[in-house]
Amino acid sequence: MTLAHTYETETRPVRPALITVEDAKKLDLARVRELTAAHLNPGQLHFLRLLGFDRVLIDRAEGANYIDTNGRKILDFFGGFGSVAFGHNHPRIVATRKKFQDEARQEICMAFMSQYASALAYNLAAIAPGDLDFVFLGSSGSEAMEAALKIAEQAQGPERATIVYAENSFHGKTKGVLAVTDGALYRSRFKLADNTRRVSFGDAAAIEALFKSDPTIGTLVLETIQGGAGIVEAPASYWHEVRRLCDQYKVLWIADEVQCGMGRTGSFFAFEQYGVTPDITALAKALGGSKCAMAAMIARRDVYMKAYGTPKTALVHAPATFGGIGEACATAIEALNVIYDEKLMENAAEQGDYLIDGLKALQSKYPQVIKDVRGKGLMIGLEFHDFSQTLPFGLRQMVALLDEKLKGSLCGFIGALLLAKHDTLVAFTEYNRNVIRLEPPLIITKAECDHFLKALETLLARGITGIVTDYIGMMAKR
Repeated sequence: MTLAHTYETETRPVRPALITVEDAKKLDLARVRELTAAHLNPGQLHFLRLLGFDRVLIDRAEGANYIDTNGRKILDFFGGFGSVAFGHNHPRIVATRKKFQDEARQEICMAFMSQYASALAYNLAAIAPGDLDFVFLGSSGSEAMEAALKIAEQAQGPERATIVYAENSFHGKTKGVLAVTDGALYRSRFKLADNTRRVSFGDAAAIEALFKSDPTIGTLVLETIQGGAGIVEAPASYWHEVRRLCDQYKVLWIADEVQCGMGRTGSFFAFEQYGVTPDITALAKALGGSKCAMAAMIARRDVYMKAYGTPKTALVHAPATFGGIGEACATAIEALNVIYDEKLMENAAEQGDYLIDGLKALQSKYPQVIKDVRGKGLMIGLEFHDFSQTLPFGLRQMVALLDEKLKGSLCGFIGALLLAKHDTLVAFTEYNRNVIRLEPPLIITKAECDHFLKALETLLARGITGIVTDYIGMMAKR
């Protein structure tokens, strides 16, 4: 035995005191808070405390509901930013995964072809319109978008490596896509790629001006519906112009459908609502059947072949270790079939219309609080006025000076009270803090929509003074 080995053995335990799965399941709320602060993200815990979300510990989940450790059911109108399209633990998807495990199917099998990866790629190509035929499989939206940007640049060549992206865009947090994610918080002080140009979302004339002025532009990347911006859409005329301009200037258009795809808007891809087809698109989140991490980039055949179509270039961007992993592919295959078998796109359209109509009725009733209701299908933005605008006229000017600092506070109060008093969870948006983001599972029912609408109206009926008082009272009971 060497001296180094002896020293290591004597000063460190042979086996650290690890928490088992069963132990983890039994952790109480106080211990989870402690571990989160010590080893995960103490700053995030601060915001959870402001919302009262740190008082909930989830035990399990089923359908459109979480169930906490006290047996309390919480209606999920957050939906994991669109990831929980199938609800929690959809029985068909759970059964598929269990069968895959019970039959000891191959999981990581990189040396050979995969029947599951190839079948998933076929299904995605069959669903995608036009000649969006070639698929790259990954694990996250950021990874799919990285693949999309790389294939575009590879196909266009170094002379056309400039990328145009939109203001208030969100395409991921990994370093490559961070260069086209328009958020100062996320960009922080990182040194990012400088081959990018920014343009206003929804402004086709601005895109054309850039295309005319800069021949190095080879790629345009846009979310079909901007999620982080507060569920922001552009009209069909804009998308027709995007397609026309990209064709005219031979620019490749990437449609980011990571959040708005997979049937959420009432069609499989949101861009189908406008009768256009991009050159490259990306899916993630719900592609994992609300049970696993799965993502895909889908490109036009000619774009793919130009970028990676020879033996010399085939491995330039080959799948990563977990790209096309067995059980995740099987999960996604089943998820795609469930969308059609259970008519989830149709339900998204029907319930989305019902929710939007209900929210607009509340806007008419409480116009001093609700500024706007927008969205498609079950991707809905509920925007509140700045705090000063909700107050009596005499107080507005005085409070208006604080509006920037108070941005998001009304959303936070209402979101916190929806959870605390009405067992309903909602989400928020990155850039417009006055917007509550509603992305419930595509299995949501009319009764569950009614529950949400009734809960929201109960809060709004309290008026701003009542909402603030209730929130302060809730926090005082900590």
